[in-house]
Amino acid sequence: MIVMTCSIKDRANEIYKKVEDLKSIRGRNQDAILAACLYIACRQEDRPRTVKEICSVANGATKKEIGRAKEYIVKQLEVEMGQSMEMGTIHAGDFLRRFCSHLGMSNQAVKAAQEAVQKSEELDIRRSPISIAAAVIYMITQLSEEKKPLRDISLATGVAEGTIRNSYKDLYPYASRIIPASFAKEEDLKNLCSP
Repeated sequence: MIVMTCSIKDRANEIYKKVEDLKSIRGRNQDAILAACLYIACRQEDRPRTVKEICSVANGATKKEIGRAKEYIVKQLEVEMGQSMEMGTIHAGDFLRRFCSHLGMSNQAVKAAQEAVQKSEELDIRRSPISIAAAVIYMITQLSEEKKPLRDISLATGVAEGTIRNSYKDLYPYASRIIPASFAKEEDLKNLCSP
């Protein structure tokens, strides 16, 4: 469920009105256009949501349609304004608390995951922030008493199991650097499943 603040609603309406004024959205999927406006507004207000989360409230618009609509809107508005459109950068930490909450993780595990995600940003891991968040959650839950199956993490994050596995493989060599020592001792890390 997406909780929207007035500023996100206002921003989404503002974006929609600008695009509507250009008269260039006629004949396009309106549900996808509206969902894309919401996605852009969330990013601009530093409350990013995944496209899958936006899809869940978008009257049948697909991820692909929303993605195309977003690219179209950004391109149209950049041409109109004559400058690039600021979207706001997304980080794995932007999604982490929400994902951990969906999984019912303990406060200690959430704090460890947040610290691990923060440290992972210093590494050159070429994965989406959402994939990194999912892989860190998987890593943390494997080290804790509250192990979570990969399938549950996939459902909570919207990231495919294979993608989580591959991101985990990328992060695994750095486990001793990113996992807080207060959460897992060196010998615990040795017991972490190798990819």
